[in-house]
Amino acid sequence: MIRPYEPPRRRIDLDRAEALRLLGSVPLGRIVFTWQALPAVRPVNHVVDGGDIVIRTPEGSALTSHTQRADGRGVVVAYEADAIDPDTRLGWSVVVTGYARLVTDPAELVRIRGLVEPWVPHRGTDQAVRIRPELVTGVLLTGAGEARDGARSRG
Repeated sequence: MIRPYEPPRRRIDLDRAEALRLLGSVPLGRIVFTWQALPAVRPVNHVVDGGDIVIRTPEGSALTSHTQRADGRGVVVAYEADAIDPDTRLGWSVVVTGYARLVTDPAELVRIRGLVEPWVPHRGTDQAVRIRPELVTGVLLTGAGEARDGARSRG
């Protein structure tokens, strides 16, 4: 198939601060964790809170159960969010790898419930998971002539 002319594109690596800023500009992402020895991916709503990613999960969910069993630093997870235009294929993508722990402090849980709407409304009690980023990577997908500051207008 012959494709019409597509203008040149650039991929620009983002620093940690800009990647987290962009991550905080959207409400939805995907968390990746290990479940029954296989990777599992779930869409979730999030907020960036003090440099951490915070999500809400239903009590008894695979992710909640997995993080409840965490000891020490928590369980290793990846978190991804993006804003990429399907027509131009321009935008950004951020991936965070870090440690997830269940939020157990009752006051903190109440505060988080006021910050994050759940992906799907829950019946009964829900929990919160805090992800402490260890590795933060992000890319800006831009037209060849656009300046780096284009990331700010897409977030």
